[in-house]
Amino acid sequence: MRRVFGLLGRYPVITATVLIGAAVLILESSGQAQTARWIATVYVSVVVVWTLVGMIRDVLRGHVGLDVLAVVAMVATLAVGEYIAALIIVLMLSGGEALEDYAGRRAKRELTALLDRAPQTAHVVRRVGDDEQVRDVPADEVQVGDELLVRPAEVVPVDGTLLTEEGSFDESSITGESLPVTRHAGQEVLSGAVNGSRAVHVRAVKRSADSQFQQIVGLVRDAQESRAPVVRLADRFAVPFTAISLVIAGAAWGLSGDSTRFAEVLVLATPCPLLIAAPVAFLGGLSRAAKAGIIVKGGSVIEQLARVKSAAFDKTGTLTQGHPVLVGVAPAPGFDADEVLALAASAEQYSSHVLADGIRRAAHDRGIALRPAAEAHEAATNGVTAQIEGRAVVVGKPSYVASLAPDTTRAPLRPGQAAAYVAVDGHFAGVLVLADDARPESRAVVTWLRAHGVERVAMLTGDAAPTADAIAAEVGITDVHAELLPAEKVHLASLMRPRPVLMVGDGVNDAPVLAAADIGIAMGAKGSTAAGDAADAVILKDSLAKVAEAVHIGRHTLRVAFTAIWIGIGLSIGLMLVATTGVIPAVVGALVQELVDLTTILYALRALGGERFALDGAGSAGSPGPARVPDGEVPAQRAHAAE
Repeated sequence: MRRVFGLLGRYPVITATVLIGAAVLILESSGQAQTARWIATVYVSVVVVWTLVGMIRDVLRGHVGLDVLAVVAMVATLAVGEYIAALIIVLMLSGGEALEDYAGRRAKRELTALLDRAPQTAHVVRRVGDDEQVRDVPADEVQVGDELLVRPAEVVPVDGTLLTEEGSFDESSITGESLPVTRHAGQEVLSGAVNGSRAVHVRAVKRSADSQFQQIVGLVRDAQESRAPVVRLADRFAVPFTAISLVIAGAAWGLSGDSTRFAEVLVLATPCPLLIAAPVAFLGGLSRAAKAGIIVKGGSVIEQLARVKSAAFDKTGTLTQGHPVLVGVAPAPGFDADEVLALAASAEQYSSHVLADGIRRAAHDRGIALRPAAEAHEAATNGVTAQIEGRAVVVGKPSYVASLAPDTTRAPLRPGQAAAYVAVDGHFAGVLVLADDARPESRAVVTWLRAHGVERVAMLTGDAAPTADAIAAEVGITDVHAELLPAEKVHLASLMRPRPVLMVGDGVNDAPVLAAADIGIAMGAKGSTAAGDAADAVILKDSLAKVAEAVHIGRHTLRVAFTAIWIGIGLSIGLMLVATTGVIPAVVGALVQELVDLTTILYALRALGGERFALDGAGSAGSPGPARVPDGEVPAQRAHAAE
């Protein structure tokens, strides 16, 4: 009963219309038809005035909508004495809001599921001697370094590292991976992951607000609150549909000489299918994308994805796996290979570039201890400088290092390899050679995009030309722009034709071009927060195939939205033509229009499903691992170095 009253309170116009409709029917059945007519007329007139006020406000904002048809239909039915039909039109319009609300909640199920699962409480462990004390605190009060207890089936509250020897976690709500993953002591555990069947201990490495799941929740809220292109879709049909409806109704009146015929036609021309079906379809598309591990920031992005004609990709971490492996160290005369690696890795502690991670891992694998820096500074996309044990160490691009160490000489590289140049105290110290393989699915993604209407595919990268060319050839891209600064990427993306242009990247230096492109997609599984904030969509699973799937979902959603609109228009016009003969009374027509609404809404919900996406050939484009080069040697092909 409480739920019923809650629904009635949520939709007061529906409640009032039902009550007045019941009173009108009772009065009419008791012989008080005149009183019933006056009550209905006054109530419908109030609704008409209220609707007109809203229409005037919309017109002043430059928006001409479809409510004019509903207003004309209500006025016409009152004018010819069909006051019950007028009440049904009011009920239909207000009921459309309830139907849209229900369908919207159904379509947003995956989005709201993420919000509902946001962790609220954390179990903080305090150790006093051999005793272990557990205290519950709000998740947003957890501090970096806190030890947390995560019980079976609980959600991990913040990003952390696993202290327990082993644990199993369900990360499906974060990465889209359906199977549980096993983590070992020292490995990262993401917030939002659901713990398995045993309690584990985790060391917090981020606060709640900075953790992966809370960032995803923020993106979801943005997606829910954004204005979808639904109104624009409806507006495209508003004027012609209104004109056609009025022409049909006017012709019926003129040919028959019966003004009632005008009202009988217009009750079948109410705009609910156009106003409701499209929003439901776009919400369904957003929900389907979220379920696939793609957070899309609004319905307008869905529409743009459906229309994409050009695509541009960053290289490192996007088309490639983003795990560069050190394959050789070529020290300059007077320097030792291990010493060069130790100084470079120590300086790279202060860099966020993907090559820096490969250099640090190589030092760790060789048992080389990293040294602290008295001072460090990173020049974005160029390199890093650091004062280490009184020595000035520079690691980065050859041009950057050469500007500080004029004796720098470039190293020959094999295709697909990158190099970090090192200078110490103003003298060239050597080259670190790394290799980063293409993702196994990259070629299949490029092939799929071309096969599905994307006319131009390009690579925009800051890496050196030979390295970029080698990866581009491997994945099937011929339009390559290398050695770009972030501003140059933005400029080239703005010049790309045809449009809309899709840009895919993962790093901090990709944030400007992701924001500038028509559609920016960030590889958020490993990418930076800056890239995710700047992008229009974020891929939560570390797979480039999700880019093609996002385009697939966008096209399916837009197709469903347009089809639903055309179903509503087609049924309405067909019924209006039948009504010109006078065989559909106004009351019956108003009820039939409700069935048209229901039909279009049910069809619009097809955006939640559709054909299962499959990337033909994904995984077939893998390449062998990087060849290791002995220290002191470099490969025999001349090339520039990557950043």
